[in-house]
Amino acid sequence: MHPSRRSLLLGTVALAAAPTSHAADGQKILRLQTRQIEVGGKAATRYGVAQPSGAVGLTLDEGDLFDVRVDNTLKVTSGLHWHGLNPPWRQDGVPYISGLPIAPGQSATYKFPALPTGTRWMHSHFGLQEQDLLAAPLIVRETEAIKSGRQEVVVLFEDFSWTPPEALLEKLRQPPSGGMAMGAMAMDPAKPDLNDIQYDAYLANDRTLADPQVVDVERAGEVRLRLINGSASTNFTIDLGADEGTLLSVDGNPVEPLKASLFPLAVAQRADILVRLPGDGRAVPVLARGEGRALQAGIVLRPRGAAIAKIPGQSAADGPVVGLSQEILLRAARPLSARPVDRSIPVTLAGSMMGYNWSMPVHDMTGAPVTVARGGRVELVMRNDTMMAHPMHLHGHSFQVTEINDRKLAGAVRDCILVPPKTTVKVVFDADNPGIWAYHCHNLYHMAAGMFTTLVYRGFT
Repeated sequence: MHPSRRSLLLGTVALAAAPTSHAADGQKILRLQTRQIEVGGKAATRYGVAQPSGAVGLTLDEGDLFDVRVDNTLKVTSGLHWHGLNPPWRQDGVPYISGLPIAPGQSATYKFPALPTGTRWMHSHFGLQEQDLLAAPLIVRETEAIKSGRQEVVVLFEDFSWTPPEALLEKLRQPPSGGMAMGAMAMDPAKPDLNDIQYDAYLANDRTLADPQVVDVERAGEVRLRLINGSASTNFTIDLGADEGTLLSVDGNPVEPLKASLFPLAVAQRADILVRLPGDGRAVPVLARGEGRALQAGIVLRPRGAAIAKIPGQSAADGPVVGLSQEILLRAARPLSARPVDRSIPVTLAGSMMGYNWSMPVHDMTGAPVTVARGGRVELVMRNDTMMAHPMHLHGHSFQVTEINDRKLAGAVRDCILVPPKTTVKVVFDADNPGIWAYHCHNLYHMAAGMFTTLVYRGFT
């Protein structure tokens, strides 16, 4: 497969190592803007986040201040949430909860310590704009990663539809016809529903496998992949084929190293994977296979002179079901301190594809917030009563996975955990960031249809 002219023009657009643009006062500038990408040989106009230099997203180093001005050059109201960072709550970027959205032609400023370090990302939390690709990487490079000198490659995976997201949601809400939902899957109450939407393409850094990004690497070098599932509604499995990688961190937080060739990556999750090139000169594809679908996306790591075979956009078999079998093996490299739980809060994940209604009752009360006291150790007990998996995200905090279906763990520290059908997952966190925080399923359509609540600190000012 020979690189196209488009590859030569765009293939070197690195999302991690691009220079940062600054305003006159030293602020970094991010612009919400429209852009054109190519999908299936056709031009598609979508949203995007870039610096004035054209660099996509933002890369900082450990110890940096997050000092950013967001300019909304769109014709619609919008904004950005800093997913995985733990800012003061009024700077979290969730409209009408942490602040007002950004009107067209207006700007907003943000200033706080860039913490925690690691692979984070940014996306709109306004309406369904995330499905229109209003997202970008946000990397706070760890001192260890900087000193290692390893090459880093950031990949943002997304799902793409030619149908506007509002129409997708409306169709999901329509009564099923002939036993089929959304023209997608038969609704068998005994089987999990894997996909709400049949997407037209999956993207890796805005590109399909018809013309993937090709990254030049050393023949026997080491590459740190910073992989982000920025999709609206698709769980992926990262597939290294015949090669193995070493998992270094999840959701930006370090774990005890774990070797594998397959890595589950639910909606909104991230994985840092160390890949050692085999030394035989082969190119190494890094694929994201859609759960329960043959559709896939990916990039190619190419040592100098390596041949690149054509990679089909459809694999020979459907992508694996994304579950918690690997999650059970993960151990936090920097776990939370040992202390008893002060407050345990039951959260039920409820709803179904029939009627497309979703909710997350707290203490069996739909619409109730999670309430906590500052300084407490809090446990969330998430029980999924539905036949769909839910990637659950808590803003403003990092939590540790402590139990899966009664199996106790010293698990990974995350900000998003997948809760599969008929599964109970427990996580704990320290209530050390007062405010009003979003807490929701990160499947965009589940959230829009009701699987959203807030975490509220009692008595904060």
